Amino acid sequence: MNYKDTVSWMFKQLPMYQNKGNSAYKGDLNNTIKLASHLNNPEAKFKSIHVAGTNGKGSTSHMLASVLQEAGYNVGLYTSPHLKDFRERIRINGNPISKQFVMGFIKRNRKFFQNNHFSFFEMTVGMAFDYFAKKKVDIAVIEVGLGGRLDSTNIILPELSIITNIGFDHMQFLGNTLEAIAKEKAGIIKPNIPVVIGETQVGTAPVFMNLATKNNSEIYFADKEINKVFNSDLKGSYQLKNIKTVMKSVEVLNHEDYNISKNHLKNGLLNVVANTGMMGRWQVIGNKPKIICDTAHNKEGLSYVIEQLLSESFEKLHIVFGVVNDKDLTTILPLLPKSALYFLCKPNVMRGLDATELKSSFNKYDLNSIAFNTVAEAYNEAKAKADYNDLIFIGGSTFVVAEII
Repeated sequence: MNYKDTVSWMFKQLPMYQNKGNSAYKGDLNNTIKLASHLNNPEAKFKSIHVAGTNGKGSTSHMLASVLQEAGYNVGLYTSPHLKDFRERIRINGNPISKQFVMGFIKRNRKFFQNNHFSFFEMTVGMAFDYFAKKKVDIAVIEVGLGGRLDSTNIILPELSIITNIGFDHMQFLGNTLEAIAKEKAGIIKPNIPVVIGETQVGTAPVFMNLATKNNSEIYFADKEINKVFNSDLKGSYQLKNIKTVMKSVEVLNHEDYNISKNHLKNGLLNVVANTGMMGRWQVIGNKPKIICDTAHNKEGLSYVIEQLLSESFEKLHIVFGVVNDKDLTTILPLLPKSALYFLCKPNVMRGLDATELKSSFNKYDLNSIAFNTVAEAYNEAKAKADYNDLIFIGGSTFVVAEII
């Protein structure tokens, strides 16, 4: 199989959460442990940093990888989901995993995958760990896929654990209270490994402190300890919390005998996109009219984005918007500005919510909307209706943004 065929097989043959939802979720780490053993435990052959959280974990992971690169380390970066190409998930110093490695990994292990019914995510985590071990990275920044305790990435023993914040997302798996969700995210806290919490929240801080104490792990709350923040090329006021998290994490790493200077930190934060290839976070993709896209897709993330959006200068606001079918619309639709015109669409994944069904929900909240069959149709109509001084925003789902950029 060539690269295209290999990736197609991966998507079609194995359960994949981002397309199918609940059917791809596993309730334990048995498969991941079995796969790691089959691969000779590559996760034990490189140092790592583990990043969990409801919002900001992707930005934080990319920022931290960029800073480590500026400090001269050979840095692996594992994130999910991807926007355009599967290889975005697995990078070293910003360079995506080679097509040859992807093809070879699947070819060598395909029968084992089939016999053991591995999920897409389990297989991809195994590929990332195998790649980082073979390429002898100095350290890898590993983003949790979903939750923490039962996430496939949670077989690593990291140098540092990071939890950005806790919000209501993936409640069908993680629980319906912030405390319950926090317990799942806190599952990445390991004995004697320091942990940085990005955002202090009344309901979740005790969960983290209790588990850290139980594990004899030093715990730090970045928003309480970092006052002055450095600038970053990742724009949006909501990034300030992520910058604080990264700055505190660097402090902790330096206490663990890493050598990251203030200049490394500053330059790393200013060159995240160039160093890591990150896309989709408050990304400006056009001007006159200004066009911005952002992958925020839950209540907390969209709250930050909408606040930032309304601080922009524009005559009229046009929003291209689509969601997946397990999204709790009652938590996000009240956040959306009533002054905007919405161009509704269904992202091209199995979990995509039909635009006409989405429009019915929009009508209940008196939001002015038009339904379209595809993301492209919605986007093209928004551009046709917008004047030079207007603003077009694209969001609601990672998959909507992916189809545009």
